[in-house]
Amino acid sequence: VCFFYGPSQALDNISLTVPEHCVTALIGPSGCGKSTFLRTLNRMNDLIEHRRTTGSVLIDGVDIYGPEIDVVALRK
Repeated sequence: VCFFYGPSQALDNISLTVPEHCVTALIGPSGCGKSTFLRTLNRMNDLIEHRRTTGSVLIDGVDIYGPEIDVVALRK
């Protein structure tokens, strides 16, 4: 997945497999994209103007950016 704030790219081709029943941590310096990445998983970035997401985010094989996704249910 890639994510852009206007013309600025914040995430560049992120690919991550999260094993089931495992604790996973994202670590890195301030400003490296940790929060932006987490917001792609619950689609909170949808609330930001002039943003663009490319690629796909798959949870159990379903693209959470598909038109059929209930965003409220996803966030629960």
